[in-house]
Amino acid sequence: MLEEVERWLDRRSWSVADRPMERILAAKRNTKVSVVLPALNEEATVGDIVAVIRRELMSEAVPLVDELVVLDSGSTDRTAEMAAAAGARVVARDAILPRIPAVPGKGEVLWRSLMVTSGDVICFVDADLRDFSADFVTGIVGPLLTDPDVDFVKAMYDRPFGAEPDGLASGKTPGQGGRVTELVARPLLNLHWPQLAGFVQPLGGEYAARRSLLERLPFPVGYGVELGLLVDALHTVGLDALAQVDVGVRKHRHQDERALGRMAAAIYRTAQLRLSRGHLVRPRLTQFERGEEGFTPRTYAVDTEERPPMLDITEYTRRRVA
Repeated sequence: MLEEVERWLDRRSWSVADRPMERILAAKRNTKVSVVLPALNEEATVGDIVAVIRRELMSEAVPLVDELVVLDSGSTDRTAEMAAAAGARVVARDAILPRIPAVPGKGEVLWRSLMVTSGDVICFVDADLRDFSADFVTGIVGPLLTDPDVDFVKAMYDRPFGAEPDGLASGKTPGQGGRVTELVARPLLNLHWPQLAGFVQPLGGEYAARRSLLERLPFPVGYGVELGLLVDALHTVGLDALAQVDVGVRKHRHQDERALGRMAAAIYRTAQLRLSRGHLVRPRLTQFERGEEGFTPRTYAVDTEERPPMLDITEYTRRRVA
């Protein structure tokens, strides 16, 4: 590991316990904090997450979060209903920037969320988390309020594999979650961006940043968004402006191997684009499924689109002036 990264780990890696709520609230002053949950068919979990944030971080006693938005990415279940009932403002992806047709993907809704939030600090939280703790928000928002030199904060945590709702497999294989992180993202970062080798969960969906940074960054529309934002943030503000906070354990729904393969391809493509700013020869991934007559190939497109920095969008700049 680079000596620079070792020093960074000492200076910019914290625990959620390092910043008591009293200190965070005292530092908040007039800074507005927005929490965004990107959601696609998460009716089983989104309501509980919203309820915890409303109860523990949006009360008169603890007014940390000013705005809580669920960005619905075209759900076909009761995600929007459950989120609204729990107290979130629900915004449909397709209602934002209608001039620009929406495409599927997590990065797409994160990018569009900048148009419908007003916070100086934006905190992203995945909507599939189980046993959600408010520490996921306070941990990553805290440094942005107490440390003016920090612009981007990722959560770090243990990811037990098999943490299902019935609890039967929970804790059986601690630390085995994050397979794409260990097999794809971590090798890519260590080899090509060694300054980022100290991030424990580079692909984690829980991170917070200043709007003044996010609005300058391009957003990969799909699974590559976390790696893309991290790499671009490094090049934009430097390593010392990035940080991570230990928030404990993250339990969520795990993807099957084929979905992970598509995720890995998108992440590799995001890295490749940043290395060369060129184009893939063939942005496709072929996988195989066993059927009645043997293995059948199925080919999927790899995310190849990125949204420009929001500062390049006319509607956004007009809103800022207004």
